Amino acid sequence: MVRMSYWPAGMKTDPLGEWPGARTARPTVSPFSAKIGTTIAELGRETRAINAKNVRLQIDLAPEKFRQDGNPRADAVPRTPAIILTFETKLGPQSYPCDSFTRWEDNLRAIVLTLEAFRKVDRYGVTKNGAQYRGFLAIEGATAMPAGFGSVDEATRFIAKLIDDSGWTTGNLTVNLRQAKRLTHPDVGGDADLFQRVNLAEQYLKQNGAL
Repeated sequence: MVRMSYWPAGMKTDPLGEWPGARTARPTVSPFSAKIGTTIAELGRETRAINAKNVRLQIDLAPEKFRQDGNPRADAVPRTPAIILTFETKLGPQSYPCDSFTRWEDNLRAIVLTLEAFRKVDRYGVTKNGAQYRGFLAIEGATAMPAGFGSVDEATRFIAKLIDDSGWTTGNLTVNLRQAKRLTHPDVGGDADLFQRVNLAEQYLKQNGAL
């Protein structure tokens, strides 16, 4: 784990509380490239949009690793990348746990992208009275995954990082994609969410002429 030499001002933190449900056995490298400052700014936008109050981040640090002001010490190293974002809304207390990725910063970004997706649902009047948020009033270990890719480079890097972990990587995108499907396919014990993400990457690459 990386030392927490930087911590964004204004982010209230607590030690990680009780985890709801089962933990992710093997967190993966995320496809995200955004800096933590960007993620924090977007988190502020999303929580303001739903009038969230008392926004707090639970992070897997021992209590003695926090300074007197409540922020993590500069030499603090999270024991795991697991986090839980909590806040209060008119629907009641909300809790968003995520331990899908190998860095806590990426797990926070996954949560922020989930909140953004929920907000956009309301734009089309499909849900009523914040129905999309109600599942997070009592959630069991969510795996938050972004909806798509923002560029060919992002989709390509996602596939490459996934394959690098297995030692199968080649310079050929088509071969790498085939290996990624083999690695993540649920029928051979792979992760169903990652398999879906690989398929999303393939669709994006085809639509943008990279395959």
